[in-house]
Amino acid sequence: MEASSRARDPELKKDLDATVDARRELGADYESALVESFLEKVEQRLDSTVDRRVRRQLAEQQMAVARDASRPVRASSGDGGFGERFGFAIISLILAIPLSAIGVANAGLPGLLVAWAGILGVNTVHAARGWPWQARGHGRERVSDWEG
Repeated sequence: MEASSRARDPELKKDLDATVDARRELGADYESALVESFLEKVEQRLDSTVDRRVRRQLAEQQMAVARDASRPVRASSGDGGFGERFGFAIISLILAIPLSAIGVANAGLPGLLVAWAGILGVNTVHAARGWPWQARGHGRERVSDWEG
């Protein structure tokens, strides 16, 4: 142990002094038993210190989790930010070209209208995820009995 550690733990220093004094009185025959006894005390002290530190860290983590749980949920970038919406719009326009061609080739103008109605519907549903009246997150309320 370092000198600074012994200075911080006067009880351990007393135990070491007592062990050394006992070794002087009893002789070398009892040296191993005395050392083992002292090392058991050191081990118990270390275990109690580690346990105390672990309990303190767990308590601090629990407090941090409790503080975070009490904060209101903020919108994150995964909630349909500009990049996601823009990317989805670009992909929709790119896919609209072959879908329009397929619709016109198979059914003429009605096929084109059906294809564009589908594209419009998919984009509307994607955009609706950001509408304020839709429930989000953990505090979500059930809108009907059909939802889980």
